[in-house]
Amino acid sequence: MATTAAVATSTAAATEKKKPVFVKVDSLKPGTHGHNLTVKVVDAKTVKATGGGSRGGRASGSLNPRAPPRISECLVGDDTGSILFTARNEQVDLLKAGATVILRNAKIDMFKGSMRLAVDKWGRVEVTEPADFAVNEQNNLSLVEYELVNVEE
Repeated sequence: MATTAAVATSTAAATEKKKPVFVKVDSLKPGTHGHNLTVKVVDAKTVKATGGGSRGGRASGSLNPRAPPRISECLVGDDTGSILFTARNEQVDLLKAGATVILRNAKIDMFKGSMRLAVDKWGRVEVTEPADFAVNEQNNLSLVEYELVNVEE
């Protein structure tokens, strides 16, 4: 009897959700994931989808052959810094200049040696009420170029 009660309480504690820990932009590092941020969109530029016409196969990388993927690079940030965010498909409609968004389970992708913030299918992008901070565009983390160095022991 006592063991079943202990199992029931342990499963109830295991299903209890953790509170999200929000981080600032300046604490982001290459190759990390699981970030929760509240950021303001400074600028949004649509990037053309590169077609693979000469390589054969589908003209776009999308799984839906009727709709090519929509990709937009948005400069987002908070009071500590800024970074480029790669918005895909439905996310493009949410990230307009001046909007304040909450990024949940965001990850850092490396593109040509620089950091890009992205939210994949496991994350969430939510528009929220306007924030009262000014974006620090002087500390743009996407302008820092990283190089992968192999360390031999």
